[in-house]
Amino acid sequence: MSVVADLLRRHFDGAQPRFVSTVQSLWSGYGAIERWQVADTTVVVKRISPPTAVDHPRGWHSDLSHRRKLRSYQVESHWYRHLVAGAVPSPEGSIAPPCRMPRLLLSQHHGDDHLLVLEDLHAAGFDCAVAAPTASQIRLCLKWLAQLHGHYLHHSTDGLWPQGSYWHLDTRPQEWAQMADRPLQRAAGRIDGRLKAAQYQTLIHGDAKLANFCLAAEEAAALDFQYVGGGSGVRDVAYFLGSCGAETLQQREQWLGYYFSEFAQVLRQRRIDPEPIEHEWRALYDVEQADFARFLNGWAPQHWKVNPCLQAAVARTLTQLAQ
Repeated sequence: MSVVADLLRRHFDGAQPRFVSTVQSLWSGYGAIERWQVADTTVVVKRISPPTAVDHPRGWHSDLSHRRKLRSYQVESHWYRHLVAGAVPSPEGSIAPPCRMPRLLLSQHHGDDHLLVLEDLHAAGFDCAVAAPTASQIRLCLKWLAQLHGHYLHHSTDGLWPQGSYWHLDTRPQEWAQMADRPLQRAAGRIDGRLKAAQYQTLIHGDAKLANFCLAAEEAAALDFQYVGGGSGVRDVAYFLGSCGAETLQQREQWLGYYFSEFAQVLRQRRIDPEPIEHEWRALYDVEQADFARFLNGWAPQHWKVNPCLQAAVARTLTQLAQ
């Protein structure tokens, strides 16, 4: 019997688990996400098994990259075990975020391997493969982000990334060194400094692309919490909207308006004034886009997310920094 099957059998009182399918492989061959049948339900098993040799899809690999990935899975385990489960309450005593995410059923280490057994959101009625979202589906995702950011405003990053997201400058020196955009490369430190100096920090998802959202008729849920950490809420928003395709400035303002209206509702329930936070975060939106553009320029300069909207944000940021 496999390690996964034996673990599930013991956890679910002797039920005979059955492997259903591999949902997807983890990035760079670090394991797989699998669906298993247990009695009358299914669960998702995230099986993290670091490879002895790594074949990175884009040719990037180093000890720093390896350690970042290992750390990301430790962060994800901490997130599910201590924050989603409500072990760390907010100052108001709330013990769980209002936004939907899978429940952690079991976490287990086997040597260098790590298993996370999670609720199967697909079995709960969510579509986890939306490629072309409607406007209403985008709003559901933005509402999810607003609830996350409002709930965890000024929360400790203990056990998480001090700076959320997988592309922040401190963990990407190789990509920075490969940049062809010299003005952006020279400004990278100042851009990063602006983001770190933001007065209003929350916990961000850190990889809030469309592919990490599952959608039901009236609710969104999110997956993949490897890069949760500190930051401004618009870091997630800018990354999410970029993952949905090119956006015009007018569309951006409409989506931001919706996000901040939902964010304000959460903060008013906590008796926090949302206006100064919105003012700061709106001013950081271009800076967040420029920071992501810095990463792409060194990592994959021909990536489809490098579009006129992103390039315009870079130009505005560089102009602002030069003033």
